[in-house]
Amino acid sequence: MTCDAPTLDRVFIHVGSFPIYWYGVIIAAGAFIGLWLATREANRLGLKKDIMVDLVVFAIPIAIICARIYYVVFEWDQYKDGPWWGVFAIWNGGIAIHGALIGAVLTAIIFSRVKKVSFWQLADIAAPSLILGQAIGRWGNFMNQEAHGGPISEAAYHHFHQYLPDFIMNQMCIDGVMYHPTFLYESVWDILVFLFLLWLRRRNPARGEVFLAYAMTYSVGRFFVEGMRTDSLVSEGIRAAQVISVVIIVVGIVLIFYRRKSGMAKYHYDGTKLPSRKK
Repeated sequence: MTCDAPTLDRVFIHVGSFPIYWYGVIIAAGAFIGLWLATREANRLGLKKDIMVDLVVFAIPIAIICARIYYVVFEWDQYKDGPWWGVFAIWNGGIAIHGALIGAVLTAIIFSRVKKVSFWQLADIAAPSLILGQAIGRWGNFMNQEAHGGPISEAAYHHFHQYLPDFIMNQMCIDGVMYHPTFLYESVWDILVFLFLLWLRRRNPARGEVFLAYAMTYSVGRFFVEGMRTDSLVSEGIRAAQVISVVIIVVGIVLIFYRRKSGMAKYHYDGTKLPSRKK
């Protein structure tokens, strides 16, 4: 489907001659909103004041570094011939959420041991914030005209035009071709997961299961959306994000059953003890 439409400016504002891009502004907004929600929940559960702020101070920069390393490793062919500073140019896009999650989880594990708090409790508190931040962050991809799917058909164009506002349709018109707004599909899915997690934590499951539910439900949506994207990180014909999504789903299911059966899950989400298992 060919098209010709005006697009939105990627630059939010210029500070002197230095451009500040919408991509960074949106990612930062998602992080701050997520932190606000997590801090409120941590206070409600009686954790030490500012513990989530302390965690985020370490987790965000490490997550960004890991996200960029992950992306560059898979896309090394486009960086190996330089310029060298291109490796660091994240304002042009090019970070991988799975890399960010690996960095954030490793940081949280170390942080929880140093602070002598439960990793699973911190992870449960952070889970809704993480998925909401991802939902917001996908709109940074929208401004960069990335993370989209393949070209859409004429019939799909007319169908979308009935439901999507012009600014989305226009932004998905890239070099005269209309593409699937997969950033939008994932953002909507992430919001649904966010609402599900809020419901789940009200059910007071075993500690750790809100985070594991986040990892699994996000991975379900990511698996299907990834199959539509044109910018997937691919190794030998295999889409890395789809493989990792399947692994996360399987590991999550195994961990939930194992922690319940082995007695490792001793507390509810709110910190009250689970009933003792009869032997």
